Amino acid sequence: MADASTNTTLSHGAGRFFADIFGGLWDAVIRVGEANSKIRKIEALSSLSDEELAQRGLARQDIIRHVMGCSV
Repeated sequence: MADASTNTTLSHGAGRFFADIFGGLWDAVIRVGEANSKIRKIEALSSLSDEELAQRGLARQDIIRHVMGCSV
């Protein structure tokens, strides 16, 4: 009976180990995708004229803070 619980624990531990690895990799993929989306948004806003930015309530120096969601 002790062997069965030990094997179950090892099996469960190995499964958890791989789940953690794949979960971490998936989180990294999501972060890269979100970063790419923000980079595209920064590039799109940067390509606008100062007048177009002003119509959106933005100044050129505020683009990164606006896209990244930083208040200051």
